[in-house]
Amino acid sequence: MRHIRFVPDDTNFKFMLHRRWTFPISVILMVVSIALFAGVGLNLGIDFKGGTLIEMKNKNGPFDIGEIRATVGALGLGDFQVQEFGAPDDVLIRIERQQGGEEAQQRAVFLVRDAFGDTVDYRRVEVVGPRVSGELARAGTIAVIAALFAVLIYIWFRFEWQFAVGAIAALVHDVIITIGMFSAMQIVFSLSSIAAILTIVGYSLNDTVVVYDRVRETLRKYKKRPIEGILDLAVNQTLSRTTLTSVTTLLALISLYIFGGEVIRSFTFAMIFGILIGTYSSIFIAAPVLMYLNIRERGGDSEESGEAQTV
Repeated sequence: MRHIRFVPDDTNFKFMLHRRWTFPISVILMVVSIALFAGVGLNLGIDFKGGTLIEMKNKNGPFDIGEIRATVGALGLGDFQVQEFGAPDDVLIRIERQQGGEEAQQRAVFLVRDAFGDTVDYRRVEVVGPRVSGELARAGTIAVIAALFAVLIYIWFRFEWQFAVGAIAALVHDVIITIGMFSAMQIVFSLSSIAAILTIVGYSLNDTVVVYDRVRETLRKYKKRPIEGILDLAVNQTLSRTTLTSVTTLLALISLYIFGGEVIRSFTFAMIFGILIGTYSSIFIAAPVLMYLNIRERGGDSEESGEAQTV
């Protein structure tokens, strides 16, 4: 049975040569992302800001979004958002945290229920307090930092410290630019966004480990070849596997984005962006970083006899 290959076996693309422009572009994107995060900030969802979320389904057909906004605005509940939630007869109302504790949040829910009466079905009502939202924000931040630290230890033990530094550089690159995307597009940042970032970290790490494993094998086999040529060979030999994995994953995510509904749309969009940026960083960040860290395998055959086995 023949394997599916998106890339010919004899591909010899000079990836390392392009580090001269990929590194500056990545640095610029990271700086812009940090500036957006500091200046614009994230569009924090109810998970982190606290407040009230109400999901309703109209019993009498599609909602008039303008009418709903006018109705909720007349209740004097402060900042709120109204958006279609999948079908035209589904709507999601987000109301800012009310001053006055738990009783004030419950009063907001009562006012909305009273305004719409029995013409709608209330599918979901969630109230998130400030203490819970603060704990969720801290837990989410700790989860991302702990994941990066665990990756550092894992790569260090499996390979060498140079590989660990390269992997962390690629993952930090992915996380910062993904957060910058959330800030630039003002996509609601919620707990599912944290889950998306952690998933992106895992996916990018998987790609990076595949490339690094082939780099290590190639270093052992070709002791006399320049490091730039070794890295190009390793990336080219894993390129078919990398592109096949990325394309099949993107096909599933695009389907979820189109047909999965509003609930998971921000999550799937972040995943699509993350797969693209993670594939890019595995090739153009993680591998080239090794050139600047003087990576060389001490053992192995010094004769260049034969080509490394392709994937």
